Amino acid sequence: MMSAGPDSGPMPGPAAVAAGGSSAIPVGRSVHVRVPATTANLGPGFDTLGLALSLYDELEVTVSAVPGVRVEVHGVGSDGSVPTDATNLVASVILDVLGRKGALVPGLDIVARNAIPHGRGLGSSGAAIVGGIMAAKGLLAGLVEFDSSELLAIATELEGHPDNVAPALFGGLTIAWVEPGGPQHKKLNVHRGVSPVVFVPAHTVPTKLARSLQPAQVPHEDAVFNVSRSALLIAALIQSPELLLSATEDKLHQNYRAAAMPDTSALVGLLRAAGFPAVVSGAGPSVLVLCERPADRLRAAELVAAQSPVEWQPLMLAVDFKGATVA
Repeated sequence: MMSAGPDSGPMPGPAAVAAGGSSAIPVGRSVHVRVPATTANLGPGFDTLGLALSLYDELEVTVSAVPGVRVEVHGVGSDGSVPTDATNLVASVILDVLGRKGALVPGLDIVARNAIPHGRGLGSSGAAIVGGIMAAKGLLAGLVEFDSSELLAIATELEGHPDNVAPALFGGLTIAWVEPGGPQHKKLNVHRGVSPVVFVPAHTVPTKLARSLQPAQVPHEDAVFNVSRSALLIAALIQSPELLLSATEDKLHQNYRAAAMPDTSALVGLLRAAGFPAVVSGAGPSVLVLCERPADRLRAAELVAAQSPVEWQPLMLAVDFKGATVA
């Protein structure tokens, strides 16, 4: 959760930790935050569709009397790749949100237990941003209230787009879009048969690189193709999982990005040729398979282990329906 790494969105500037003042949050106040991994696009739903998955980063955030910010990282990022001071993405988001509300803390102690891989297309930066926002929300409980629209607006501002932060906040399948008044979302419940499996490689692909390969314009027929598949995908995910193979076809982004992640492209092709609804997870390089039934995940994993020349870690997950929680 603490990464400012390959799939990170824009990092908010670190805010100063202030001491004293009538609006100070009490020393010793502590919150626990849990945020799911997410997968965006789902094939044709480029920058619009997102799905929350049952893989979680967790935070313990405590207001301390000792000035400054201290971050203790366990799991992903504990190798020193993640900052452990106020420049940490989660910490800087907490301070940013507190600053927006005029709230003061003398210091912060943060313990992060991270399970979401960084730079793999599973929404690690979105989870960090949402985790920071939810931690600030919890610390401000009883002092300041946030509604869902404000949470999404702040998260979208900091991440740059809503497709990962919406499912991270609210869970389930989300459709996200932006209106003049700000980002919006609609949460949908996924058919109980839909069973995701994600194949995670050892290597990363920077989101900036993947996005740079996307053309500014696409052929009219490709746009129409994706509109039809996106509509079909909603129906497949909430009502008719047997349509998922056709519904996950895409002509807007995956082919253009294939050169940056040839192993990912090859795995998607291998799985789809065998009848599995495989797509690039977010900006990659992980591969998501939206299986019609749980048993299909095992068959997909066996196929990948037997025929892919690249080693992939299979994560057999469920759809998370709760989204981020704070207690």
